[in-house]
Amino acid sequence: MSKKICILIFTMSLIMITMLGTAFAGETTPKQALGKLLFFDTNLSTPNGMSCSSCHDPSVAFTDPDSNLPVSQGVVPRLFGNRNSPSAAYAAFSPTFQLTANGYVGGQFWDGRAANLVEQAKGPFLNPLEMHNPNKQAVISAVFNSNYASLFTDVYGDNAFDNVEIAYNDVADAIAAYENTDELNKFTSKYDYYLKGETTLTEQEKLGLELFNDPNKGNCTACHSSQIGPYNADHPLFTDYSYDNLGVPKNWDSPYLYLPRAFNPEGKNYVDLGLGGVLNDPNEYGKFKVPSLRNVSITYPYMHNGYFKTLREVVNFYNTRDIDNWPAPEVPENVNKQEVGNLGLTSDEVDAIVAFLNTLTDGYQP
Repeated sequence: MSKKICILIFTMSLIMITMLGTAFAGETTPKQALGKLLFFDTNLSTPNGMSCSSCHDPSVAFTDPDSNLPVSQGVVPRLFGNRNSPSAAYAAFSPTFQLTANGYVGGQFWDGRAANLVEQAKGPFLNPLEMHNPNKQAVISAVFNSNYASLFTDVYGDNAFDNVEIAYNDVADAIAAYENTDELNKFTSKYDYYLKGETTLTEQEKLGLELFNDPNKGNCTACHSSQIGPYNADHPLFTDYSYDNLGVPKNWDSPYLYLPRAFNPEGKNYVDLGLGGVLNDPNEYGKFKVPSLRNVSITYPYMHNGYFKTLREVVNFYNTRDIDNWPAPEVPENVNKQEVGNLGLTSDEVDAIVAFLNTLTDGYQP
């Protein structure tokens, strides 16, 4: 056998090994594959044109790609939701909504109104300000007429389309299965490689991490733990899944405030009560779910109402809310005054925390 042929065979073997490794690394179940098709299907809105991925785009860590708007736009022109779309990445790790000894934790959406991912996936299809379908039947009919309908019956049975309620739940179940895959939960940030000893942090990033963890300085870890916690599987997710009122001002730039009364009956007087509005509990007014900080550098604008456009603005707000001339909180009750508001950070220290937060973006190459 010639040397060239030996080299060719060796090279082809390496290629096959690489391909097989990639295939096994990205292997999905039929349900997860179905969920991905549903997640990206723009025919599941009325009119056609919007999918789950329209507000949860992979290119920006599964958040809204239109960073120029503080809240997300629906499929119907000039209609907008009342909140900034949270990232779907790592959402699968949030525990089921529950009341613990330390307060409410978990669930989905900013206000926890969906107990889990399956319940969350059911919401946008029927929201008139999002995918605008008139009923569940419209969604199921679109799936029935899709080019992946046979996969749906493969996963859920030959009679999967016979009962609309069951089929609608199955649609949400499949989407939740996709959201549990590595495509949304990558753990490939610089910080992940740093924890594995495969890269180092810069001096500024190290300082940022120290300030982030220091209870007498940034104290960010009080809600955004950099350690593995009870709900964080094998990786830190930088959230304790609790609910907090940070005193975020009302965002007068939100187009939701100026919608017709049919969609926003309170008009400019609208106040987002968050968890307290869902529970009808004044003790929870203004509280929103603590998000994961993974990919936070690319998921702007920030907060439930998109008030802040840059990450530095957010850190500076945490640092100076109670000592600088910030606008009043949208909901003045229950504001967290114990952990944020007057951190005493210097400008350089704020920059260092931002530098550390930039290490949490997936896709880092050591």
